Amino acid sequence: MMQSSNIAPLARLTEQFERLPGIGQKTAARLAYYVLKMPEQDAQKFADAIIDAHKKIHYCKICCDLTDKDICPICADIHRDKSIVCVVEDPRDVMVLEKTKELNVSYHVLHGAISPMKGILPDMLKIKELLDRLKDNTVKEVVMATNTTVEGETTAVYLSKLIKPLGIKVTRLAFGLPVGGDIQYADEVTLARAFMGRNEI
Repeated sequence: MMQSSNIAPLARLTEQFERLPGIGQKTAARLAYYVLKMPEQDAQKFADAIIDAHKKIHYCKICCDLTDKDICPICADIHRDKSIVCVVEDPRDVMVLEKTKELNVSYHVLHGAISPMKGILPDMLKIKELLDRLKDNTVKEVVMATNTTVEGETTAVYLSKLIKPLGIKVTRLAFGLPVGGDIQYADEVTLARAFMGRNEI
């Protein structure tokens, strides 16, 4: 049994770290002890940053990406091509795609992918918000940049069936991306080539 189990506040802190994705019991304990060694002022700043992020960050009214404004900087950029919307699963995917510095498109963040096995159904994603964006005829192409996993492919096909009847072109990133891989782990060159070589679906 861990030593922290005898000290209730330390045990609670360790448990909170352990709830984070990819953090096991040993790493959680190491982080908890690290926080304990912080000067109180630094620990307070750490706690304040978490609370501040929770209070101020929300979804962009247009693309559902994370922002602390009503509209995120990308949607507010008048130089962005509003006729192409790149659909991704996660806000981190936007950050990675932007690193290519070759895309001048708009984005839409679904906040997940369809996965009945995990209990994630279409109405739990930001699909309605995407379809609402397509009503004013501004968007001419929707690029499916979901991951090349079973869930990502399922989501891309599902959205394609909803969007194509609207007369909007639907494309998929070219297979420069490894099958079963996450966009977040691809390098900038691979992402740029995958985007430029996108195929209609």
